[in-house]
Amino acid sequence: MIEFLTDPAVWLSMSTLTILEIVLGIDNIIFITILASNLPGEMRKRAQFVGLSAAMVTRVLMLFGAYWIIQLDEDILSLGDFHFSGRDLILIAGGIFLIYKSVTEIHENLEGEEGKANPGHKGAKAFAAIIGQILVLDIVFSIDGIITAVGMTVGMANSLAIMIVAVVISSIAMLFAANWVGDFVTKHPTVKMLALAFLVLIGASLVAEGFGSEIDKAFIYGPMAFAVIVEALNITAKNRRHRQEHTQSEPVDLRDAIVPSVTKPVTRRPATRKTSPTK
Repeated sequence: MIEFLTDPAVWLSMSTLTILEIVLGIDNIIFITILASNLPGEMRKRAQFVGLSAAMVTRVLMLFGAYWIIQLDEDILSLGDFHFSGRDLILIAGGIFLIYKSVTEIHENLEGEEGKANPGHKGAKAFAAIIGQILVLDIVFSIDGIITAVGMTVGMANSLAIMIVAVVISSIAMLFAANWVGDFVTKHPTVKMLALAFLVLIGASLVAEGFGSEIDKAFIYGPMAFAVIVEALNITAKNRRHRQEHTQSEPVDLRDAIVPSVTKPVTRRPATRKTSPTK
């Protein structure tokens, strides 16, 4: 145990894997944030917490079944020239579901009737439905993270412990970031639309990967990063204009000073009777 804690290679692998798990989990955070934004304030935060906690539990459980996850690469279905493994089918199903949910959210935000775009009034039923959708996508998003973890730690002693610690640390970091991301996306509708467009792109890449046409991640995350930078500049400029409008001094309304007129007291002289001269 002491050798495990003092081995620099263990700490390096754990740190690198934790960072990779956080990066791979960004998609999951965005999806959970978008779905939870349809709920009222406290219920939204609860959905984010439950969703990310479920993602952590899902990844830990899948780590124990890492051997089974690796075996998913064996072909189990053939359609013409296409051969599909269990992993391919999961990626295709998850990608289609992600595209459907993202396009539906975009439609509701653009053309949805008032009151339909936010099903928060449904309360517990909407909460349960959203949690169910989050759990389904947790499995899809966890596959790449698990395969990455297994690939990085293969052949290392205590590899399972390293993977579990990295997954738990990354999940806790995402839990702390989820509220900030959720508030930010809710406050800026343009960011929400941008995130939904990202999810459509990610869903398409999952489907393509399931069909054996793997897309280089640089072609996906590069444009995403550029769009995020442009949107950040727009938000910064908007906030600056907003501050300038509120910090400008109000025009002073100069009015003529009203000087009270000082009236002199009128002194009345006693009336004098004019006497006619006596003849």
